[in-house]
This record gives sequence, structure tokens and C-alpha cells, in this order.
Amino acid sequence: MRDAMQVFSDMAEPNETDRVVEALEMFRLMCRKGVRVDSVSLSSMLGVCAKGCGESGGCDHSDEIPSNVNGQQIHGLTVKLGFEGDLHLNNSLLDMYAKSVDMKSAEKVFASIPEVSIVSWNVMITGYGLIFQSQKAIEYLRRMQSCGFEPDEVTYINLLAACVKSGDIKSARQMFDNISRPNVMSWNAILSGYFQMEDHLEVIKLFREMQFQGVQPDRSTLAIALSCSAAMGILEAGKEIHAASHKAVSDTDIYVASALIGMYSKCGKTEMAKHIFHDMQELDVVCWNSMIAGLSLDSQDKEAFNYFKQMRQHEMLPTQFSYATILSCCAKLASSFQGKQVHAQITKDGYVSDVFVGSALIGMYCKCGDADGARNFFDMMLKKSTVTWNEMIHGYAQNGRGDEAVLLYWDMIASAERPDAITFISVLTACSHYGLVDAGIDIFNSMEHKHGLEPVLDHYTCIIDALGRAGRFQEAEVLLDEMPYKDDPVIWEVLLSSCRVHADVSLAKRVAEELIRLDPHNSAPYVLLANIYSSLGRWDEARAVRDLLIDKQVIKDPGYSWIEYEKMVGS
Repeated sequence: MRDAMQVFSDMAEPNETDRVVEALEMFRLMCRKGVRVDSVSLSSMLGVCAKGCGESGGCDHSDEIPSNVNGQQIHGLTVKLGFEGDLHLNNSLLDMYAKSVDMKSAEKVFASIPEVSIVSWNVMITGYGLIFQSQKAIEYLRRMQSCGFEPDEVTYINLLAACVKSGDIKSARQMFDNISRPNVMSWNAILSGYFQMEDHLEVIKLFREMQFQGVQPDRSTLAIALSCSAAMGILEAGKEIHAASHKAVSDTDIYVASALIGMYSKCGKTEMAKHIFHDMQELDVVCWNSMIAGLSLDSQDKEAFNYFKQMRQHEMLPTQFSYATILSCCAKLASSFQGKQVHAQITKDGYVSDVFVGSALIGMYCKCGDADGARNFFDMMLKKSTVTWNEMIHGYAQNGRGDEAVLLYWDMIASAERPDAITFISVLTACSHYGLVDAGIDIFNSMEHKHGLEPVLDHYTCIIDALGRAGRFQEAEVLLDEMPYKDDPVIWEVLLSSCRVHADVSLAKRVAEELIRLDPHNSAPYVLLANIYSSLGRWDEARAVRDLLIDKQVIKDPGYSWIEYEKMVGS
């Protein structure tokens, strides 16, 4: 029985939970039959309990009993049978408590061990890593060294993982640099740490160093590096990683293929993304999602919709991400017909109550001009997130219903849903477009005082726009002098538009000069100022501004629009 338990504890089965329960039942039967229990049997069972703790994440949700309750019983039996001094058994106890994130109990066991080993120290370091306490893990490293123990490779690998999980990338890098020959898992850990910190350039540098050291990347390494290339839009780096992937993994690896599709799409190479997609022998939903998202990102929304249809034809069940992406395509195409088709499919597939999908549906209806349809769906949603409220408030603002946007904002505050920076951009936009200047000023001032959010450029732009539209230029200029974004062209462009509405030539000229100074290649100040002069019949001055635009070789951006006709969308 003891040998069977030992073999079982080392097994890695796909369904660990059922095996853990079975092993515990076998152990109880062993005890009832009077079979002698020794330290190896107990250690094996603690290993089983540790696996159970890892599976449940610290709690057995079926009855809310702590997952280490069985381990605690084994611990009691250990004491009862007089095995407190067994080092191997004590290390198993430490491991069980660490994996069940019960570090208080682990500390007590550690303190009671007559003579600890390097394994004991390493288990404690791993345990604190699991609960994101990197400083505590580092403290154990120092204590370990002060007790005369030299850290080994396992120590540094455990510390690296602890620091990465805690977001302490500086300490993680120190631990990584202490590993003499890091394996692929160590490289993946440090790469993921920098990826989480959005230091994409460092990830690419480390990936190249990893290649130089002859360490073969795996699919996780490649996915992280490709994601970083995509985030920076650096095609050359992405191509290097693509070349490395041919040596490291199979060309049919779906995980890497999905990352490659995403990278090429985000670097503007959708044809290459399509080539990889169509070369795949087998496609999963992640590959389809990457391809659809890539086409949408490249403004190929009609093509994205065609791929979504093909995905359905291949009997691939869309995910929340699939639906959110395709609803975004419908919104950009302003195609309510296609949007309603997708809505019907969402209802059929059972995602209608999903907050993520529901928020995307509200955004689609609003962008297609159907704010009432969006509100009907909004009111039916049982669960709402901040994003849901933001979509509906912004939808009202987009559709010229600012008063309803402000009322919905106050409903949100009353519901105890916490507003974020996007909420304030949405409601301040509504105030600006609907002429609710005083309400906008009150909401703007409440951001920092009541909600602890510091206004950024977009918030200042909204309130300057509101003041400008109302012709309250003196207040706008005072705010411009006080805010920290004086050198951003967007603010001045908004104010210049208001000067045109109120025919304030003097201020318009000053604002246009400031805009040209900040962004000499922006055509907007020339066009707006010329239009102001034209509207007042000052043709010579208008012509002079247009001539200046030509002389400085500033190119005016062309406009375009979409129209839906007989269920077809065209430009």
C-alpha cells in the first residue's frame, strides 16, 4: 500500500481532483484495516493533499471547507505517531501548507523543525511567491544565507517566480542573473515579468540573448515575444521570432500560429496573417478570433464579417471575444442589419447575459444610431459593469441626447457602481454637445474631490469644448492657463472650432498661431481659420491663409463616409 501511494503521488493525471479523493479514501481504508503507517506513507499522502490544494486554489468550493483540512488531519496523525523530527516528512508538511496558501501554519512547522535543509528554505520561498509576497521570499533568502546555507539553482528559480508573480521585476531580474544556466522555464518567467510591466523592448532584447545562449524557446516563449513585437508594431522583430519558431515548434502549432496572426495583423501585414491562417491544417477558435480581430484592426470590417460567417460554417462556436469583435465591426460599418443578425445569434448561443458581450451590443446599437434599442437591452441586463454604464452614457452623448446621458450618470452613481476615467469622458462629452456647461463643470470638479481621479487631457478637452461652444472664452482661457496640457494641439484645435462658431476672429487668430507652432504639419488650423474668414466675407484673408497652407506644403486629410443601402454597406 505504501509503495502504491508513493507511485500515485508522483503521477500527473489530467483529472487530479478525482484521484486525490480516491487516494484519501484508500488511505482511510488502510488506517481502518490496521495497516502500519510509516513516515513515507504520511509524506506520500501529504503530497496528495498538496495536489488537492493546488487544484482547488485554497478552498474546496463544494462545501467551503479549507482545502488543507485533509492535510491538517495528516499533520495531526504525524504528531500522534511521533514523526515530528523526520526532516523529509516536515518538508512535505511545509509543501502542503505552502500550496494551500496557509503560510502561517507553514511558519509554525518551519520554526519547529529541529534541523532544516535547503529544501525547507526553498519550499518557504515558493510559498510566499504563491501569495505574491516577494519581499518575504527575499527575507527568507537572506535568513537562509545567514544560517550558512548557499542558495542553489532551485532557490533562485523559486525566487524569480515569486518576484514575477508579485510584480517586482527589479528583484526578479537580480534572481534571474544569479542563475548560471537558466532553462526555458526561467527565461519564460523573466520574459512574462517584463511583458506584464509592458516593457516590450526588454522582452525582445532578452529573447535575442536567449537565442544567442542557445536556449531553445518553447511555444510560451514565442507567444510572449510575438505579443511584444505586435504591441510595438516592430515587424522586423516579429519576423526574427517567426524564423526562430520554425526551429522550435511545429509549423502546425495552433498556439504559435495564433500569435503570429496577431503580430502580422497589428504590424499592418494582414495578407501575411491570412497566409499563415490558411496554411494551418487545423484551426481553433483562438486562430479565428486573431484573424477576425486583425482584419477589424486594419479597418477591413466587411472582410472580418465574412471570416466570422466562415467560422460559423466550420461549426466553430464563437466566444465572448468573437462576438465583441464582430459587433465592433458592425458598429464601424454602421450596419444595424448585420448587428441585429449577430444579436440573434448571441441570444441563440446563450451569451446574451454576458456582461462583456452585452456591453459590446450596447455600443453597436448606439453607434448605429439606435440609442433606444441600446437602452432597452441595457435595462434588461441583470448584471452591469462600469464598461456597460460607460457604453450607454457614451451612446446617448453620440446620439445628441446629453440630458439623458447626464441622468444615467447620476443613476450610475446612485447604484454604487464606481465611475472610471472613461465614464467622465463620456458624460463630459454629453454635457459639451448638449450645452450643459454648468453640469459639466460640477461633474469635472467632482472627479478628484469625490472620486479620486485626476483629470487627464481628454477631460480637459471636453470641458474646454463645453465652455467654447457656450462662448465662455474667458473661463476657457483661465482653465487653459491652469491645466498641465498647454502644449497639446488637441485642446487648441477644439477651442479654434468654437471660435468659428462664435466668429471670434481675434481669439481664432491667436489660437491658430499657437496650433501652427505646436504642429506645423496639421492642416486643421489653416482650414478652420480660412473658414472663419470666409464666413465673415473676409475673402482676401481667407485666400491668404489657404495660400500659406499650399506654400508650407501642408496636406489636407480627405474625408470619407459609409452608407447602408438595401442591406449592403458601401463607401
